[in-house]
Amino acid sequence: PALRRLSHSLLAHYQKGTRPVRDWRTTTNVAIDLMVYAILSVDEKNQVLTTYIWYRQHWTDEFLKWDPARFDNLTQISLPVESIWVPDILINEFVDVGKSPHVPYVYVSHHGEVQNLKPIQVMTACSLDIYNFPFDVQNCSLTFTSWLHHIRDINLSLWRQPELVKFDRSVFMNQGEWELLYVLTHFQEFSVKSSDSYAEMKFYVVIRRRPLFYTVSLLLPSIFLMVMDIVGFYLPPHSGERVSFKITLLLGYSVFLIIVSDTLPATAVGTPLIGIYFVVCMALLVISLTETILIVRLVHKQDLQPHVPEWVKHLLLERATILLCIRDRKKFSQSRMQNLDTSRQVENNDSTAKPTPYVCEGPRECGAVGSTRSALAFAGQTEGSAALQEILHETTAIHQLLEKREEFRDVAREWLQVGYVLDVLLFRVYLAAVLAYSITLGTLWSVWRDA
Repeated sequence: PALRRLSHSLLAHYQKGTRPVRDWRTTTNVAIDLMVYAILSVDEKNQVLTTYIWYRQHWTDEFLKWDPARFDNLTQISLPVESIWVPDILINEFVDVGKSPHVPYVYVSHHGEVQNLKPIQVMTACSLDIYNFPFDVQNCSLTFTSWLHHIRDINLSLWRQPELVKFDRSVFMNQGEWELLYVLTHFQEFSVKSSDSYAEMKFYVVIRRRPLFYTVSLLLPSIFLMVMDIVGFYLPPHSGERVSFKITLLLGYSVFLIIVSDTLPATAVGTPLIGIYFVVCMALLVISLTETILIVRLVHKQDLQPHVPEWVKHLLLERATILLCIRDRKKFSQSRMQNLDTSRQVENNDSTAKPTPYVCEGPRECGAVGSTRSALAFAGQTEGSAALQEILHETTAIHQLLEKREEFRDVAREWLQVGYVLDVLLFRVYLAAVLAYSITLGTLWSVWRDA
């Protein structure tokens, strides 16, 4: 048969250990091509990219030519790849031998053109930048070069035009986590110190991660928890439920971070921006809890505490209410005026009271005794009874207790007003910080994604 006769004619005296040129000065030009079939995995920790590519080689073998007329017009034949010379072109970034299928044959035309077509699983080292995760774009290079022969023996070129290689997605599987953007090509000569130059053909595989899964599983739960933290400010601070609510949120966010810790990429070089985002959100929750504890402490002032200082009243109950546009600021000023009138009235009663034989135990009791001096004089003149004096003394003590209770209520009311105004002020500052941080982060991610 023609195939057997042609194969025996070509390989009978063929020497595969020698570069197939009749003149040793002739350079063997190898045209290569690459098509990305799938992105199998991206190992951020070990900085390894695993891809599956369709690789093609094309060169001319001067000892594999024949006249088709002698062999039944046969113009193409497949020969075992182990029987002919094959260029030693490797990928510089190789880190491990992948599970590539073995293709045992090559095609040879009657002009001596050899085509070596094979699929390769490539495990290559790549400098992965995960700072923009999950909106990151990776650029990994595949450098094809002859490991031994310099450029005078083996030169490299592209099989197709660079524009055709750049946007070729005809065989790419487009259903995985990564999306192929384009493949760039670049030819250069490489030399080590003063040695001979080697030809290199670089293919830059640019891929982009699809962020939908990470947005749903990472960003949205965090955003929902932060929204609930903001909504928690609308709980009344004097009820005491806000502290337990925010502690529950903080614990829930901690559990959420533990769950998603395995999902985040880990490298020894840096931390992705989303990790910083989670840390800042945790810090905001802690700040919110601290603010809540402060406000609850103010609105639950214990008894026997002094009145609110005048400068605090001036700043929070007057200036801050106007600045924050609080609608019930008039109530704050009216209650403050009522407290001032009450204190002035007590002072006037103390100043106009006349001395009595009864010795006062305190300034407020002196006011009470002054108010009942006429009753004591009348009782002493008419009755002179010790029992009546004891009753009057008990009445004075009850009157003093009621005044102290009213004073304690005024103090508690003042601190409650201060707590409410300070709560509104800190809430708006906290809300402005959260909004500014969210807008900044969203803008950065949008710019990086568009770029």
